[in-house]
Amino acid sequence: MPVLELVNSKLQAVNKASEYYNAIRTNIQFSGADIKTILLTSVQPGEGKSTTAVSLAVSMANAGFKTLLIDADTRNSVMTGTFKATERVEGLTSYLSGNSELAEVICETNIPGLMVIPSGQVPPNPTSLVQNANFTHMMETVRNIFDYVIVDTPPIGLVVDAAIMAQKCDGVVIVTQAGAIKRRFVKKAKEQMEQSGSQFLGIILNKVDTKIDSYGSYGSYGSYGQYGEKLEKTNHRKRNKRK
Repeated sequence: MPVLELVNSKLQAVNKASEYYNAIRTNIQFSGADIKTILLTSVQPGEGKSTTAVSLAVSMANAGFKTLLIDADTRNSVMTGTFKATERVEGLTSYLSGNSELAEVICETNIPGLMVIPSGQVPPNPTSLVQNANFTHMMETVRNIFDYVIVDTPPIGLVVDAAIMAQKCDGVVIVTQAGAIKRRFVKKAKEQMEQSGSQFLGIILNKVDTKIDSYGSYGSYGSYGQYGEKLEKTNHRKRNKRK
């Protein structure tokens, strides 16, 4: 079986934010034991969807769960720069098009407990591929093998693929970049995903400017209160100068 190695720089970034993703993982666990296959999407590209998918999958594997990460963003996969293959591998599109068996596209990784299905070559008909019986069979099969399955999909604001795949998943999460997407577009994306019939688990606010909105470590308010104190001290100095 081919092995995919998580690039060291990516692994360091995941480890740095591990507490954040551990909290997300815990919230998903509390959503119910029947939530095993989780789809991640975003409104637009570049919001951190794929990074979140990888980090969440690593968090689950590190917690002792047998985890599968599926790169289903076949139009514009960014995971090719995240995982390095030790040998030639087939991908999701090869399986969905009937050119490979499922076992041939599941790769081990250098993270214990984590396996990955890479996206494969860009197909001419990506939407049609995720609508076929092979995708349904894959999701039914891996759900019975793994504790958790994370599916990284294209942005719902660009194509309908995520809504189609969500019909075969237990839960849906939207990742959005703070301050980058207007609220009405996030709301529309949420409504689209809810119409799929899959349980909507929530929205992850990504790339928050911690210099402005810092809540510190999980379970405390960190420097949030200090921000107000600093602002009051600044105003106090300005009032004294005016006097």
